[in-house]
Amino acid sequence: MGGRPRSLLAALMTLCSAAASTHADGAPPSKIAVVGAGIGGSATAHFLRQHFGPEVQVDVYEKGEVGGRLATVMVNQHDYESGGSVIHSLNLHMQDFVKQLGLKYRRNVAGKTAVFNSEEVILEETDWYLLDLFRLWWRYGISFIRLQMWVEEIMEKFMRVYKYQAHGYAFSSVEELLGSLGGSGFINMTRRPLSDSLLELGVSQRFIDEVIAPIMRHNYGQNVSIPAFVGAVSLVSVQNNLWAVEGGNKLVCSGLLKMANANLLPAQVTSVDPLHSGGTLQYRLSFTEATETKSELYDIVVLATPLQAGVQSGISFRDFTPPIVQPAGDYHSTAVTVIHGYLNTSLFGFPDPRLFPYACVLTTETPGLFFNSVASICPVNISAGFRRKQAQEAGVYKVFSSQPLTKAQLKMLFRSYYSVQVTEWQAYPRYGSSPALPPVELQPNLYHLNGIEWAGSAMEMSSVAAKNIALLAYHRWNRQTDMVDQKDLMHSVKTEL
Repeated sequence: MGGRPRSLLAALMTLCSAAASTHADGAPPSKIAVVGAGIGGSATAHFLRQHFGPEVQVDVYEKGEVGGRLATVMVNQHDYESGGSVIHSLNLHMQDFVKQLGLKYRRNVAGKTAVFNSEEVILEETDWYLLDLFRLWWRYGISFIRLQMWVEEIMEKFMRVYKYQAHGYAFSSVEELLGSLGGSGFINMTRRPLSDSLLELGVSQRFIDEVIAPIMRHNYGQNVSIPAFVGAVSLVSVQNNLWAVEGGNKLVCSGLLKMANANLLPAQVTSVDPLHSGGTLQYRLSFTEATETKSELYDIVVLATPLQAGVQSGISFRDFTPPIVQPAGDYHSTAVTVIHGYLNTSLFGFPDPRLFPYACVLTTETPGLFFNSVASICPVNISAGFRRKQAQEAGVYKVFSSQPLTKAQLKMLFRSYYSVQVTEWQAYPRYGSSPALPPVELQPNLYHLNGIEWAGSAMEMSSVAAKNIALLAYHRWNRQTDMVDQKDLMHSVKTEL
């Protein structure tokens, strides 16, 4: 414990240097641009403000709504999450944001989950935890124990990132970041199918088909051929210790922008061009704002938006040497349908809706199944007296599917309904469609955040990437090479304590 004053002194020195950040010529950056105001972009703006101090101007460009893929839809004067919905208790950046912003945790409303194979419910939660464990053991042997141990080991290694970032260390690529946490094992996990890794662990094919595949379909709309690392991220998100933000998760984004004192510009960035003047490199951002075309110069630019061709970010890169190549890969289209109506419980083998006990039904990968999951959902503001609607009552449901539901499909899933709202997201990368993880550094002082999604897509992954880019930009600006891509970080961090 005697080493603590040394740590405190180092932290204070870091804070002092952040407030007086300088370039090689002695000048701090005057203007930084962040393109995109989802959780990644807004967190980046917050962390940039922390590290570069109060003087730098931080402009955030957003062509749509603040929050990006964190969004809500309104049903009967209540808002419901239509985008990113749950956060894990070990997501320390998200926890810290909520604490700093004075937001509240949304009250959890318990509900049971089942798995449906198009003919019958093959797996279900009960009110008795020990009975659930017995049923898992009886049907799958010790597969679920092997899986749990594997996920916990990965989480334990991933948690190192918070210690590294607290000590100011940054990484120039997603591979460097993952390698510092789990060595070549983590990097290999981004290239190897989840199913292969689980079979090697001794997890049964039946468990993979009936438990793992439904979870992947629900979380990412994809099958068990996705890479093992993103599969592990997905499996973490189905644990019990999950939470959400009262009032909607998107409040974190707007709150971070306000706390960062960022200038929010409702504009579409159309191009990024390098400008060299007197040995100084800046970037000109051209953008359209209310049909008017404008441009601004920046010392540092962070692109917090997908750049793959199929996502239509609309950003072109001109006059770069060497030219900037758009990352390979596609994004997976997911339809989120929010329905206010009466669920057709007969489809799941319950002709009497009063006997239907489930809040969420996942599905196996079965030909003819047109939806990935259907769940009774709660509003983003939950009053003290709130209770989840029973199946015989009109409730609000969220359905995930690869395509928008047809009228015939809606009629099959619901006895009747009052309203239907569809949001089509380019929600996640189509895993396996890119041969490599996209770069973080595109050019000096030009960064791309969303490459992290190709390792694993979640709010916390974007927040970790945001902190990394803020640290990386700060160290690059100040030529602090010893703080970037440091080897054997576990040893370095221990010696600093």
